[in-house]
Amino acid sequence: MKAKKRTASDLLEGVVKEHQADTITVGELKSALHERGFGFLMMLFALPLCIPLPSPPGYTTIFSIPLLFFSTQMILGMDSPWIPQWLARKQLKRTMLALIVEKSSPWLRRIEKLLHPRLFFASSSVAERIIGFLCLIFSIAIALPIPLTNWPPAVGIAILSLGLMSKDGFYIIVGNLIGIFGMVIAALVLIIGQQATMAIFDWAMK
Repeated sequence: MKAKKRTASDLLEGVVKEHQADTITVGELKSALHERGFGFLMMLFALPLCIPLPSPPGYTTIFSIPLLFFSTQMILGMDSPWIPQWLARKQLKRTMLALIVEKSSPWLRRIEKLLHPRLFFASSSVAERIIGFLCLIFSIAIALPIPLTNWPPAVGIAILSLGLMSKDGFYIIVGNLIGIFGMVIAALVLIIGQQATMAIFDWAMK
């Protein structure tokens, strides 16, 4: 009998159970989850940014840098993900990873029940390069220190990544639309912030 393919939530829970050390490196995560390639790794690093948890300084940067690397590699058409040694050595607290898995597993399992192969044009090799370009832009938005603008692009990447893993074009499209919506929000925040700053500057100069 053919073994049932492990879902994203199964793999995440397995990583937390198997790694008992206080910290886990980015390289160890990549090695443990290599079987799912770009889709799973991008989902993994977008997921912590989708969950409203107290975050230390540099939290978004730690997770957005791998997203930038993987997005660029998708644009280049690479077959498997690669990360440099300095990034592979970056450490994450196991307790934080366990909390992320605990909070995300319920909604991941609900989405996974709905995933199935469809709209194959959205997961073609050409489409994956376009997705990589969009994810690169989303990742840049996540990395910017703009309050309340990191969440929508991260959710978009997480959902489209789940779609990539299951060749589900519907969820790929939905994820991209959510990410684009997040970019619009970020642009509006930047424009409004700039206008407010200029207004305050003009007022102060009078």
